[in-house]
Amino acid sequence: MPETTKPETVLAHLNLVEDNRINNAAILLFGKNPQRFFITSEIRCASFYGFEVEKPIASYKVFKGDVFELVDQAVEFVLSKLDYRIETRKEHVQIPGSYEIPKGIIAEAIVNAVAHRDYTSNGSVQVMMFRDRVEVWNPGSLPLGWTTEKLKQLHSSMPANPLLAEPMYLTAYIERLGTGTTDMLKFAKRAKLREPVFIQEDSFRTIIYRPHAKQVTGQVSGQVTFEVRKVVLVLSDEMKRTEIQNILQLKHRDYFMENYLNPALKQGFIEMGFPDAQSHPRQKYTLAKKGEIYQKELLNNLIDGDTIHDTTHDT
Repeated sequence: MPETTKPETVLAHLNLVEDNRINNAAILLFGKNPQRFFITSEIRCASFYGFEVEKPIASYKVFKGDVFELVDQAVEFVLSKLDYRIETRKEHVQIPGSYEIPKGIIAEAIVNAVAHRDYTSNGSVQVMMFRDRVEVWNPGSLPLGWTTEKLKQLHSSMPANPLLAEPMYLTAYIERLGTGTTDMLKFAKRAKLREPVFIQEDSFRTIIYRPHAKQVTGQVSGQVTFEVRKVVLVLSDEMKRTEIQNILQLKHRDYFMENYLNPALKQGFIEMGFPDAQSHPRQKYTLAKKGEIYQKELLNNLIDGDTIHDTTHDT
């Protein structure tokens, strides 16, 4: 449909209007505050220091918004806690890097949880990170007669919430062919990770294994967070905010600003080309002298292919 199409026409085309009133799916997809009507349509994210759910909790966030915002924020929460593998600058101006778990696996698990959950349930989607794994829980169940083994094979697509699924397909958040879970297995195999596990009990659970158990310890480098370290590592010459986000595979602007960019600015590691107008259309970021020194320190402590570990407390 052309960009000039009226919103009312788009909603009707997507079957999101009934008797001249928007339906529940429309609120979840495009509402300004869906949680006003669906209190549990949020995602609760937590990271833990060990292998089990126990206090103290390393980090805890509750994300709200429409389904697209929920997915983006939850994915970026996980990415912010994952180890980031860097390589060499020999053939690149910018340092190439990758996360210990491919973003595609994390995104697929969270998208599935949001798209297929039971929205009549009092439960919420939960994302929990441990030293050895990431677990994604959703208050939902497989289609009648399906088993978790079926998810490991090519299967038809049977969305629990078809009115949500269609717009999420059109925006490339989900696939129409039922290949999401098999893609997760392929991505894991390609990354030489243990195969993800699907469990159906009172709720549906996806377990994604980390390459090896991670130890979460105290503060590092004078309270420098893992997120700030990533910004310092990838920043080269002058870069736009969107360029930094793209390198780190992050989509949600507000989450990136709050957790990555603004702390790096506040701590003096980076500088703005237009310091009095952060939203300037030609705004670019560079390493400050402090950032240059810190970047060299980080790189000198790494061998090609080494990993930047998350060793911070983030509450």
